[in-house]
Amino acid sequence: MNYNSLLYAAGSILLGAVTIYFGDFAMQWQAVPDAVPRGALVYLSGALLIAAGIALLTRRWERAGALFFACFYGFWVVAFHGIKVAGNAGVLIEWNGIAEIGFISCGALALYASTGPRHADLLRKWSRLLAGTFALMFGAVHFHYLDGTASFVPAWIPPNTHFWAAATGAGYLAAGLALLSGVQARLAATLTALMMACFVTLLHLPRVIESPDLHVEWIMLAISSTLAGAAWLVRKYTT
Repeated sequence: MNYNSLLYAAGSILLGAVTIYFGDFAMQWQAVPDAVPRGALVYLSGALLIAAGIALLTRRWERAGALFFACFYGFWVVAFHGIKVAGNAGVLIEWNGIAEIGFISCGALALYASTGPRHADLLRKWSRLLAGTFALMFGAVHFHYLDGTASFVPAWIPPNTHFWAAATGAGYLAAGLALLSGVQARLAATLTALMMACFVTLLHLPRVIESPDLHVEWIMLAISSTLAGAAWLVRKYTT
């Protein structure tokens, strides 16, 4: 088992399980148009997420799982979020959808590159550059919607919620610049993974425990876990 992909795999498996349990796609993260029929497609999507996540945990199927996730999440970016951004290019929050799912794709791309395909170095480079671009988007969204970001920060964490909203936004901007420039890129990806893991444990897990019947909370837990796993994979396979 490749333990570096454990968190990424767990997040994707959880997302697949949540998709099947609630019988619907992952809301705005998997922004399937309302005109698309649900039913079998929902369960197929969930089953694929679970199967590919399990594949990442095996040496034999790890490469296939990584390639699947790079393509599957990449499809979400282009087919779902790309369409939304095209119609609302001036709305920054729409770009956040591209950034979140795109960053997840970068983790799978970095893992796939580590399995030795043709142009592996180029794939690793693009996973780093794209991850840096998406991290800059995260930072921009944090500052543009500072009040909204602060509302997610647990009130018990000192000194105050707006401080942490701004601090995490600045962290994303710094990480994005480091990943794009290649200067201290591994350190930046490591700290990004740590920050995202803190979001999982301090924010999303308690929200699920508090409201276990809410679909959206489970999705955010799964997505945040996968994001943290993606950051770790980018870190692990960045040269």
